[in-house]
Amino acid sequence: MAPHPFERIDDDTISAWILLTPALLLLSLFVFWPILYLFYLSFTTGSFTREGVQWIGLQNYQRLLIDPDFWQVIKNTVYFSLATLLPSLGIPLGLAILLNQNLALRGLLRTAYFIPSITSLVAVGLGFRWLFQVDGPVNHLLSPLGVAPINWLSSTTWAMPVLIILTTWKQIGFNMVVFLAGLQTIPTNRYEAAELDGADNWGQFWHITLPGLQPTLIFTAITTALFTLRSFEQVYVITGGGPLNSTNILVYYIYEQAFAQFDFGYAAAAAAILLTFALLLTYIQLQLGKSDA
Repeated sequence: MAPHPFERIDDDTISAWILLTPALLLLSLFVFWPILYLFYLSFTTGSFTREGVQWIGLQNYQRLLIDPDFWQVIKNTVYFSLATLLPSLGIPLGLAILLNQNLALRGLLRTAYFIPSITSLVAVGLGFRWLFQVDGPVNHLLSPLGVAPINWLSSTTWAMPVLIILTTWKQIGFNMVVFLAGLQTIPTNRYEAAELDGADNWGQFWHITLPGLQPTLIFTAITTALFTLRSFEQVYVITGGGPLNSTNILVYYIYEQAFAQFDFGYAAAAAAILLTFALLLTYIQLQLGKSDA
């Protein structure tokens, strides 16, 4: 006679579920339920008033597809993410390799480069807003080179690069620490063997460092992409999405639609697309992680 399924549950399994229950309840309350409610709202219209919301099916998604402002926002988001991603990987990698050597004041330099990653984005944004004013320090530094004062934050050409510089500067410290941790996992005897074979620094970097850092590079690239996708504070503080919608990225667009236009269903549809992008990036990371295992 086959044993009853509940007879196979031992005391350790019961204890594990008891210990997991509070965390699962919190996840359900603050993660799973808001996600489900988000998707529900994306199929509705109206506001949180007496009239409530009305079910309209896919109309919000259809509006997104034909809304030129939304496609401008998607274009801005892709440009912002890609332009931030490349220097946010290259600069920290170079710093990590440099600070992995036996340098004087190495610990102090590591701390100095890491500090921006724990600094408030609002405070940093206000600082950059002052730096890039027409009569600010950046223009004063450029004036001896013959560069006329640039109205950085009111220019459709230069406002986005300011946000990219800020976001890259904010991300460098965290990525540098991750790369430093990755470099520690590469056995030093590989470099010693490469030196005996006559490999120069570039050859060691290309054939030892990069392959050894491949899982770290994948992780850092995905986390940086997710960080740029959810960027909000720097846009809110510095440009407000302007000028002429040139710095309006997806998270700020969602905020505007929900809390300025009070179009919660439309904002929820845009947020559902953002969530889909984030889940897709997470899936890519998991798949690449499996292929490296």
